[in-house]
Amino acid sequence: MSKINILSVDDDFINLKLVSSILKKNSHVNKVVEASNGLEALEKLKENKCINLILLDMVMPIMDGLKFLDNLFANDEWKEIPVIVLTTDESKKHDAFEKGVYDFILKPVREHVLNEKIDKVVDAFFS
Repeated sequence: MSKINILSVDDDFINLKLVSSILKKNSHVNKVVEASNGLEALEKLKENKCINLILLDMVMPIMDGLKFLDNLFANDEWKEIPVIVLTTDESKKHDAFEKGVYDFILKPVREHVLNEKIDKVVDAFFS
């Protein structure tokens, strides 16, 4: 079974901790790295070369999800990392998919939905 390392990006501390607690129970997950905005997430990617999947909020201060995606997909080292968007703002769905995200989850995040998406990523990219 493949174990993956996930970067979870959300400015809401409670959402960040909720997602992390769900991920830590998932048998596919090896490590969870957290960031509170897009700029911090870029720094975490530089520090952690082993990130296999990014869970990304769209509405954040400093650097929002769309600007983060621009930076992510412009970098040859990171552009193949699948991204699942987690947001309350469904109006960003089209823009996110246009930029190249793998999947989309509306908040509030439900454990079974997140786990199904993780399973899909593992099957598609790491099996």
